[in-house]
This record gives sequence, structure tokens and C-alpha cells, in this order.
Amino acid sequence: MRRRRLPGWLTGLIGLVVLIAAWWVFSLTVFTPAPGTDFTPVPTPLAVLQTLIADGLAPYWQVFQVTITEALIGFAWGNGIALLLASTVLLLPKLETVVTQIAVVTYCLPIVAIGGIAIVILGGAKRAGDPSATAIFLAALAVFFTTVVGALLGFRSADPASLDVVRVFGGNRYTQLVKVRLIAALPAILNALQIAVPTAFLGAVLGEYMGATDRSVGILLIRLQGNLDSERVWAVFLLCAAVALVGYAVVGMLARLVTPWIAGRSRA
Repeated sequence: MRRRRLPGWLTGLIGLVVLIAAWWVFSLTVFTPAPGTDFTPVPTPLAVLQTLIADGLAPYWQVFQVTITEALIGFAWGNGIALLLASTVLLLPKLETVVTQIAVVTYCLPIVAIGGIAIVILGGAKRAGDPSATAIFLAALAVFFTTVVGALLGFRSADPASLDVVRVFGGNRYTQLVKVRLIAALPAILNALQIAVPTAFLGAVLGEYMGATDRSVGILLIRLQGNLDSERVWAVFLLCAAVALVGYAVVGMLARLVTPWIAGRSRA
């Protein structure tokens, strides 16, 4: 007798409930206010929710829209360059070692050091409320490695028989790339892009921590932490997680629509 698997939404709901319960327990036991103070480093979920309801989403949206814009621009640039280099490796295989080394180096670079250099070279926002060039750069840098590796692995997963058919009919490496390898690599590329969504958002926030903007999520967190406003700090944390999850889910839905042939994505 086969065991019925839990639906994905139910598994996610159970995980969310367990996470909130653990958060609540730790906030009431481990992270209690220091003697003689009212400051709570980890407020309860109820306190954070009450703060969000009292503030409304409008004040937060004013700063989040800047960070989301930076993340989207960095996402496009980083992934575009990564896919271009991965495709170049297929046309010029001798470049694979160079491209792979570049990807590894970008992954290992300390963000704090690179951010400091980037703010000097690129600068921040030109006007109040504009996206920061440094935040865009760090967002692009954060997604580069994942997409390069995912694309290369996907391109290599092409069926050798299909490649031979293209070669027999006179096709070159470019024809193989367009007709066979790109289709075979779509699942891996889309998975890499899905992972890159929260990474790009995190890279943008880190860029804002360098003081590259005057209105953004990073600057807001610095101000709230300086004021010891833990409830609003955690409210921003929750909103960051929500934005990342929404972006992750959107790319996941796109992957399901574009690659319906993948096993496990179609209903029996």
C-alpha cells in the first residue's frame, strides 16, 4: 500500500507554524530583556505583527521599492552576463577554465571589501530615492556564480544523440546550442535563476549598508538598530523574507510553465 505524500502547501504551512512557535519560545525564554531595561533583542511574533499593523505597509513600501529596483536591475545584469559567458564556453570550449575561475573568484570575494571599493568607484544614488549603483553591482555579483554553474551544468546535460543529429545535418556548435543545449539547460537555468532571486535582494541590501543611499531597506535597518527599535527591525526582516519568497515563487511558477516536461511537475 502506497503512502500518500503531504501536499506541498501543507508541508510549507507546517514548517511555518513550527518556525513561528520556535521563534515565540526563544523570545520568551532565551532572549529576554536584560535586568533593568525594557529592550528585547528578539520580540515575540505578536509584538512584531502589532507593530506592522499599527505602522501600515505604506512607510515600508517607500524604502522597499528602492531596494527591489536595485535587486531587479542587478538580477538582470548579473544573470545576463553569467548566461552570456556560459554560452561562450560552448562555442569556445578553451574558455571554460577561465570562466569557471572568474565565477569562483566572484563567489569567494569578501562582500564587505568589495562593497567598500565599489562605493568609491561607482558611488551611491545620484538623487534621493534613486537606486544605488553600488547596491546594483553587489546584487549582480551575488547571483553571478550560481547562474554560471547552473547554466554550464544544464548545457552539458544535452542528449548526445540529439547533438549528433544536428552535427550530421551540418549544424555547428551554435546550432547545437540553440536547437539542443538551450532546451536541455532550461530546467537548470531556471532553477539557478530561482535561487538568484533572494540572493540578489540580499546583495542589494548589503550594498545599501555601505551608505550608498538615503532611502532604502539597508539604511532603514541601520537607523532602527541605532534606535534599539527591535520590533520594527524584525518587521523589516519579515518583509524582506516575504519579498524574497514572492520573487522565488514567481520564478518557480515561470519554471513550471516553461518546462512542463520535467518529471514531477505534471499531475498524474
